[in-house]
Amino acid sequence: MTSDRAERLERARLTIDLGALVANWRSLRRIASGAEVAAVVKADAYGLGLEPVARALARAGCRTFFVARLEEGEALRGILPEARILVLDGLSGRPPARLVDARLVPVIGEPGELALWQRTARAVEQRLPTAVLLDTGLTRLGLSAAEVAELGPAAFAGLELVLVASHLACADEPAHPLNERQRAAFAAMRARLPPAPAGLAASSGLFLGPAFRFDQVRPGAALYGVNPTPGRPNPMRPVVRLEAPVLKVHEVREPGSVGYGAAHPTRPGARIAVVPVGYADGWPRAASGRGRARIAGKEVPIVGRVSMDLVTLDVTTLPPELVRPGTPVELLGEAFGVDDLAAAASTIGYEILTRLGRRFERRWLAAEAAP
Repeated sequence: MTSDRAERLERARLTIDLGALVANWRSLRRIASGAEVAAVVKADAYGLGLEPVARALARAGCRTFFVARLEEGEALRGILPEARILVLDGLSGRPPARLVDARLVPVIGEPGELALWQRTARAVEQRLPTAVLLDTGLTRLGLSAAEVAELGPAAFAGLELVLVASHLACADEPAHPLNERQRAAFAAMRARLPPAPAGLAASSGLFLGPAFRFDQVRPGAALYGVNPTPGRPNPMRPVVRLEAPVLKVHEVREPGSVGYGAAHPTRPGARIAVVPVGYADGWPRAASGRGRARIAGKEVPIVGRVSMDLVTLDVTTLPPELVRPGTPVELLGEAFGVDDLAAAASTIGYEILTRLGRRFERRWLAAEAAP
């Protein structure tokens, strides 16, 4: 076997459909009905590649992007020179001059940071754009109601307040009473600040209705195909597809078991296919013995414990000629997506996306030009 063929047989491929990504952004823009739809591209665009994702969204018309860290913002500025880029972690102990140089907007949620940013504005003799984060019930980053009340009229002197934001704790549970309490708290706290556009909703919050959308929404996971409406059909198109080749097919001749811990018993006549994806690639060990894959359009169960580099499939029901070394296996796609894998592992789609491994061959499918 040639080395090129051997590599094709051994590597898994992660395909990122930028057309589906853009279609999701456009769908959310229609639902938002007038509010600006920004894009959260933190953590390397949820693990799917900051540069191709950001470029595709910008070409589609997205003008505002959120990142978590200063370094992510600097990287994005090199990709999108004209975009508005907001840093969710604010200054986070970084030199404010770096944000000024990269034309980044800190999302400030701490009084000391606000004062430091104001001093920076005076030092550089610029009216620096600023966003403020309010804590309305999540108890993470953000100015509390008491801290907002203590801000004097001069707190924003020399600054341009471009956004007042907060974040919902239970947006994926539409009936949860905290949603309305947070909305009301946000409106009350916002009224004590200088007039500025407001943003409360992210992916799931966008579906809570017009009262939660304000001037801007900032979806993240929904852009990448994660269901923002758990318990209901996913309104988003799937963005990722993971395929891997069969490495080996075991013809079971005697009673035995599969994998570590002998967790899955086998019987004579069973056939077990081995596929090169494991928890080192982001396939969670917690999903051991759960989930399904597709070969030639047919579903087969994933069996046994997930190991660092391998998973195993029971392909007994498929004709032997359909499953050989090199046969492609769809592990993630329309039939079994990131939310399905997350459910099998008792986690969330966000975690699945951001952990998808760097050992995969990655391919980005180009998006169509904006209409």
